[in-house]
Amino acid sequence: MTNEKRLDELREESKLATASPSGGGPGYYGQPVIKPPVWTWEIPVYLFIGGLAGMSAVIALAAAIFHHLDVGRAAMWAAAIGAILSPILLIMDLGRPHLFINMLRVFKPQSAMSMGVWILTAFGACVVPGLIALELHAHQIFPGAFDQSLRIAAGILIFGSAIFGMLLATYTGVLIGATAIPAWFLHRVLLPIHFGVAGLGSAAALLEMLGHRIAALNAIGFFAAAIETALLVWLTMDKHGAADRAIREHRSGWLIRIGEILSGPLALVFRFFGLVPFAAISFLIGALVSRFGWIAAGKVSGADPESVFAAER
Repeated sequence: MTNEKRLDELREESKLATASPSGGGPGYYGQPVIKPPVWTWEIPVYLFIGGLAGMSAVIALAAAIFHHLDVGRAAMWAAAIGAILSPILLIMDLGRPHLFINMLRVFKPQSAMSMGVWILTAFGACVVPGLIALELHAHQIFPGAFDQSLRIAAGILIFGSAIFGMLLATYTGVLIGATAIPAWFLHRVLLPIHFGVAGLGSAAALLEMLGHRIAALNAIGFFAAAIETALLVWLTMDKHGAADRAIREHRSGWLIRIGEILSGPLALVFRFFGLVPFAAISFLIGALVSRFGWIAAGKVSGADPESVFAAER
């Protein structure tokens, strides 16, 4: 092999070694430095439904405390349906049901994924029997002492549902923040708050869409929309350059911004003018769109080596 041909090969190898899949920075032979997430549509939908279901249980507990039985029953129905749909979505993403069951064979407090599966399981174990006990008590199926036992059991199970529901709505933010993907890691403190507030606002919005127009739900809607507006401002101001450009650029950035505008400022304006149904619809759509945006941002950020290196610096 001649020296000139060898030099040409070395130049080509150097180009490959510094090429990025996005064309924006250094990589290793055109490959991402870290493995981007391969999640499909099931995961962002799970993040949305899980957050809504978890915070519905929290609202159900508050409704039980303040004697809003109709709101509490509706909230428990929403929580129970979400508790059933959530593992189905996870199993669909995993591809095989036994993989979900295998994750229950171990308990790892240091693993956000392991804790998430156990939280989801505990949530379902509380909310489904809690709903059954609540419905039996509401319809007075078994009068007398047994009905009083059902009332006590329903109260205990609703309390457990609210505890695990709050964890379910926020742990997903902890889960995706505990990674090396820059767009997620750099906002690991914000994400659990964002997911929890979005779940709370979505639960209140759904109950309002079902016809429960009470002042407490409207107040929750105002609170959630205000927090989402503040988070939108924070994301706009808290820039990390190339490290989190997936949040400001690409399709992922647009999805996050659109989602935050719908669930934040727009929902807030609708509520201010008394347009509660429009505010509820806007918040629900925004919360769902933003979940797709955050997952898309993780994929873009994980596939961009320059973002990874910028975050490390």
